[in-house]
Amino acid sequence: MKLSDFDFDLPAHLIATRPARPRSAARLLLAEGGGIVDRRVSDLPDILRPGDVLVLNDTKVIPARLTGTRTRASAQGDATAKIEVTLLEPAAEGWQALAKPMRKLRVGEVIRFGDSLSAQVAEMGEAGLRLVFDATGDAFDAALQQVGAMPLPPYIASLRAPDEQDRQDYQTVWAARQGAVAAPTASLHFDAPLLEALAARGVEFVHVTLHVGAGTFLPVKVEDVTTHRMHAEWGEVGADAADAINRARAEGRRVIAVGTTALRLIESAADDAGRVAPFQGTTDIFIYPGYHFRVTDGLMTNFHLPKSTLMMLVSALMGPEKIRQIYGHAVADGYRFFSYGDASLLIP
Repeated sequence: MKLSDFDFDLPAHLIATRPARPRSAARLLLAEGGGIVDRRVSDLPDILRPGDVLVLNDTKVIPARLTGTRTRASAQGDATAKIEVTLLEPAAEGWQALAKPMRKLRVGEVIRFGDSLSAQVAEMGEAGLRLVFDATGDAFDAALQQVGAMPLPPYIASLRAPDEQDRQDYQTVWAARQGAVAAPTASLHFDAPLLEALAARGVEFVHVTLHVGAGTFLPVKVEDVTTHRMHAEWGEVGADAADAINRARAEGRRVIAVGTTALRLIESAADDAGRVAPFQGTTDIFIYPGYHFRVTDGLMTNFHLPKSTLMMLVSALMGPEKIRQIYGHAVADGYRFFSYGDASLLIP
């Protein structure tokens, strides 16, 4: 299975830099029963069945992008350098992070982010560095809200800088558990009126947590994709969520993951018979064609990067040839791609 099998041509103008407004006005490509139909996210109450279960990721994105200064004393006076930091994940002490330019830093030096937050460089390595901040707990969270910016994906950040609007746009309406440095983007299409309409339709919601890491944007660098090593992310499926999913399956109702993060988590928590158990820990599950789905009946997801692990996941769900048809239709019909783009509902 070659990396080139998951490549396609994507015109740059189809990369969305802002979301649809309102959220549920985004387009929705419905692929079900062999057909492809153009709809809107707001049509979901007409598309889904009473009793369908939507699995939602309730992770909350932190403003993980920081701009600070490092001051170093020298014989010629203090030398100051601007440092850009992106937090990756909590460490046993402090945070793992990326910094640019790394060559401007040494272990033991302090980076100041405005007046409310600073961090000492505790370790440095090829994969980044570990920072220990001068605040923890609620004080750290408050300072981060003050000085941080939302960590937009590289393909958006290369086109424009994050701004205040992204604090709302790049967060789901049900975000509850802080810890992600990237959003579960399929969930960004839901707003309060849509949730109310779905509930009135008889659709059930189940909340799980997967803290999306920056590794979700890492490119696949091996030609034989089966040798790719996935990044690990922390997740939790509570007992109530597991019971709700198992009950739906026992009653013949569909379990539809909203986003690849929710899908990867419930597949990690399921046994070979499709029974989901409470789960807490890290998962590095890698889903590519040939994978046997244990619990997922459908997936709502945005349109993904060529040659990405997420392209491999949707190819596993729908079949590589069908995904080529779906993406060909999306490109030809002008669907908007990636985190702020349009959505698809994939039901094999």
